[in-house]
Amino acid sequence: MTFSSMPERDPAWNGRITACLIVLVILWPMLVMAEFKPWILLDAQSLGATWQFLSTFFPPAHSLEFLEMVWQATWETIAMATAGMTLALLGAFPMTLIATERLSISRLGTGRIAIWAMTIRQAVRWILILLRSVPELVWALLLVRIVGLGPTAGVIAIALTYCGMLGKVYADILESSDAAACDNLLRNGSGRLAAFFYGALPSSASELVSYTVYRWECAIRGSVVMGFVGAGGLGQRMDESMKMLAGDELATMLLVFILLVACADGVSAMLRRRLA
Repeated sequence: MTFSSMPERDPAWNGRITACLIVLVILWPMLVMAEFKPWILLDAQSLGATWQFLSTFFPPAHSLEFLEMVWQATWETIAMATAGMTLALLGAFPMTLIATERLSISRLGTGRIAIWAMTIRQAVRWILILLRSVPELVWALLLVRIVGLGPTAGVIAIALTYCGMLGKVYADILESSDAAACDNLLRNGSGRLAAFFYGALPSSASELVSYTVYRWECAIRGSVVMGFVGAGGLGQRMDESMKMLAGDELATMLLVFILLVACADGVSAMLRRRLA
């Protein structure tokens, strides 16, 4: 018996090469349109400016007065994100119940959803699209001009955008859950709310909580960004330090920001373990 010394060719090789070429053909004009020029970072002038700025980061600012200010701004950021998420949940929950076809009572008889129910459901879905299509930063820019500078604009901005995000994703998660429990409850006269709590929620709770905590973490990051347009919190202090080229103050606030995100990630992991 003889064995060929030629290695076998990967049958998926041609498909992978073709896929890579298609990605490059699509990506290249986008990079050109975006004027993506990363080599500018290696320019002598850019490197000099970067080093001059980063050299001011060490040591980070640690005076008692400054740390007290950072502590207050940090709690303001957390409060902004938490209040915004709470309002977003209050708005997203009823719209999720309406937008989820799995919880539709009208489809039980014929298997088809009534026209009036479909119209209402589609209108709610369009509201969710409208809310999440406008970034929270844009909402904050508009609201700062309406309610003035401060955290109020940030809270409302987070509530509007995240209401659309939560409502859409919650509905998708519930749609992919086991339909048997919900259908049995609805067929036996249960209301939409009871079908949600006793039918859809038990199998989707872990995923819903995980996504909610992730969005809270995103809300904290968003609160910092919105501070740059006058919505208060840690971001506004960071903006002030950047304008004064106070790298040591900026380094301290960046460290605090990293700790905030790490803590949010820890909370998410703890809740997932408890619900597993």
